[in-house]
Amino acid sequence: MLSLSIIWFLSFWFFSQISLLSAQWIDYSDTGLATMTHYTLPSGYVASCGCTPSSTNYPTAALSQMAYGSSTNYGPGCGRCFNLTLLNPVIATPPFNPSVVKFIVVKVTDLCPLSQTGWCSGTTSKPNSAGAFLNFDLAYPSKAIPDDFFPSDEADFGVWNITYQSVPCLNDWAGSNNAVALGSVRSLGSGACCPAEPSLGNTSNICPSFSDQNGIPPDTSTNSSAALIMQWPVGMLIFLALLSNVM
Repeated sequence: MLSLSIIWFLSFWFFSQISLLSAQWIDYSDTGLATMTHYTLPSGYVASCGCTPSSTNYPTAALSQMAYGSSTNYGPGCGRCFNLTLLNPVIATPPFNPSVVKFIVVKVTDLCPLSQTGWCSGTTSKPNSAGAFLNFDLAYPSKAIPDDFFPSDEADFGVWNITYQSVPCLNDWAGSNNAVALGSVRSLGSGACCPAEPSLGNTSNICPSFSDQNGIPPDTSTNSSAALIMQWPVGMLIFLALLSNVM
């Protein structure tokens, strides 16, 4: 027989998983307005999606958590490519409006964690402080991005208003011509999910939400993707088995 404390803990865990299953991820359009920050991603680093180390040789970015679709590891945002175009800095005194339009195509390989007030704080009901629901955190500096990408003689201003457009990776991303830069790290198995060319609405080549424990992700260790296999979360099965022993 299980003690009441263990039963309480298992019940709490079970219903916390149910709440995760109903998480409200941002359902964003293929084009729109967003903000862009940047962060340091070491060359060859395997980020949350589990994309190959060679992906860091090309432009990559982290996507804000509620658009990324997971609180840890892979999510539906993994592997998607976006054309990001600079508009103007969020904070600049005096206001700065670049005379040259700069843009870059990035592949999402990482998540930018949700915070209360940060630039990745956008949720379905509340944008960040710049009024954007999405934030792209560009991996920069990077040898894949020109030093003069941010059009200012003095600074990059830290945070930019941008437009984003979803684009096909294999046509537009600089790393698409290098097979080694595509897909997931094979040795990570089901702990990684980074499609070479994800397409919305096609569950065979997009990643499920790791937070929602939707099941085993598609095999994205090569350029081809296996069908998505759905299964009950193992923890839920264990809970039901333990509960049956108590009854």
